[in-house]
Amino acid sequence: MDPVNLSEFEPLARERMAQQAFDYVSGGADDEISMKENRAAFARLALLPRVLIDVSTVDTSTRVLNQDISFPVMVAPTAFQTLAHADGELATARATTAAGTIMIVSTLASHRLEDIAAAAPGPKWFQLYCYKERSVTQELVKRAETNGYQAICVTVDVPRLGRRERDFRNQFTLPPDVVPRNFEGVADLAGIDPAEHGSHLTAHIASLLDDSLTWDDIDWLKSITTLPLILKGILATEDAKLASEVGVAGIVVSNHGGRQLDGVVTALDVLPDIVSAVGDRVEVFMDGGIRRGTDVVKALALGARAVLLGRPSVWGLAADGEAGVTKVLHMLRDEVELALALCGCPNVAAVSSELVRSR
Repeated sequence: MDPVNLSEFEPLARERMAQQAFDYVSGGADDEISMKENRAAFARLALLPRVLIDVSTVDTSTRVLNQDISFPVMVAPTAFQTLAHADGELATARATTAAGTIMIVSTLASHRLEDIAAAAPGPKWFQLYCYKERSVTQELVKRAETNGYQAICVTVDVPRLGRRERDFRNQFTLPPDVVPRNFEGVADLAGIDPAEHGSHLTAHIASLLDDSLTWDDIDWLKSITTLPLILKGILATEDAKLASEVGVAGIVVSNHGGRQLDGVVTALDVLPDIVSAVGDRVEVFMDGGIRRGTDVVKALALGARAVLLGRPSVWGLAADGEAGVTKVLHMLRDEVELALALCGCPNVAAVSSELVRSR
């Protein structure tokens, strides 16, 4: 039976992916409390629709960092997408471009950022981890600029990798044909035993992460690129204020899909305070737990400019490659349009905080 909502792509992905790979994508840290709470947070929020408003035409489009997109959903950066389908990020890029929105390409993509950019002409942002070896970081930024990426999305909540117990139980390793291609010729991957490729490679890449990163390094990043910077992984209001003070273009309110520190607050719960704190100085996005068009509308009502969609896009990729990602994005866009109409909002700009109540 064909899926009728985003969550129904998950069991299809489970059927098609190796168990290790599925758990790597779908799992969270420790007891997975934060991952579950990301969904529960949306259930705690109710919509208060208005009636007798002309919604014969509903415009789902919006604008992020001076770029028009067809609806207020972008595709979040997710690593190693060839775990889900041989075409991986190439298929996701084509589907995202066709849907008229933005793909944020992971540093840990299993295709080169150049090849992903060439696969589809649509707008893309590049997700960046900062590495101890600054030349690695600088080279990745330069390549993103050269290949037409329109923003750098810096993940700031991974000084070290979270403890993902599903991966420990499964003794997860990358298959030999899944490689972080962006590091070829940039970071020294020589000396990694091909027979132990997966475990050694992931450990080696993790060891490159700079756990001494500070706000001064954000200034350094700004100095090496003309592209706008977005900081992904902000939860504390004080950090949001600091981000606005250092002059980044945007922040993504996020707990990394519950994959880093377990038991943290959800992005949705802290979103209103962060939006209030930064005002219009930076654009605010959020991710974590988006499964429905009503989830998107609730996030917009709390002040998000747009949301990022993570796991469901990978489930769609596993289910049916590019066509599966296309189905996921079209399904969600249709749900957003219907939710706007039923809330009495003829366009995204009509969504306001008056539309939501705590249960």
